[in-house]
Amino acid sequence: RWQKIFMIPLWSKMAIFWNKMFLTIIVLLIVLFLDAVREVRKYSAVQVSEKAANVNSSAFDHIQMKLFRSQRNLYLSGFSLFLWLVLRRTVTLLTQLAKGMASHAALEAQVNDATEAAKKYMAENEKLQEALTEKGSSKKKESVEAADEKLKKEVERLKAELQKTSDALLKANNEVTAVKRQSEGLKRDYEHLVREYEQLQVGGTGCSEHTGL
Repeated sequence: RWQKIFMIPLWSKMAIFWNKMFLTIIVLLIVLFLDAVREVRKYSAVQVSEKAANVNSSAFDHIQMKLFRSQRNLYLSGFSLFLWLVLRRTVTLLTQLAKGMASHAALEAQVNDATEAAKKYMAENEKLQEALTEKGSSKKKESVEAADEKLKKEVERLKAELQKTSDALLKANNEVTAVKRQSEGLKRDYEHLVREYEQLQVGGTGCSEHTGL
């Protein structure tokens, strides 16, 4: 069902637009991240200089608030940029996995067809051999032997194709397994980053409460 949905021509027409939008968001997040880094460095230097100059507490608290906001923007833009890249990689891996599964199913169907054809030719070969033993005519025997030889060659060809298809199926299985392992590793990294982000949010909340006091 999902394959039918994603095979709609509308998605292929929108693919170029979505790629451009992805690149635009990446550029925007990079700009925000660099701006946040600049702000953090700016207010960190101002905080040190103002603290050394022993200014009044209200100005120092204002600088601390600006520093906290710039640090918050740095964390948000950095994690958003990284998670957006992780999301892009996840979509790519899922697409590769879907293609591998589709090719795996096609190869299985091809193997089944080749096996059925080989069985059919072998059954016909056995029938011709039985007819050869029943009929003693030399002319018919020669024609049957020629047909038998032809069938043997056809069976050998089908066996070779079956072996080739089996090798391709094994290769596709290995590729699907590798993509699944990459997807599982990426999922574990994503969960780890989410936990770190929640810890940073808890730490940021505590810092904001301290700044307000």
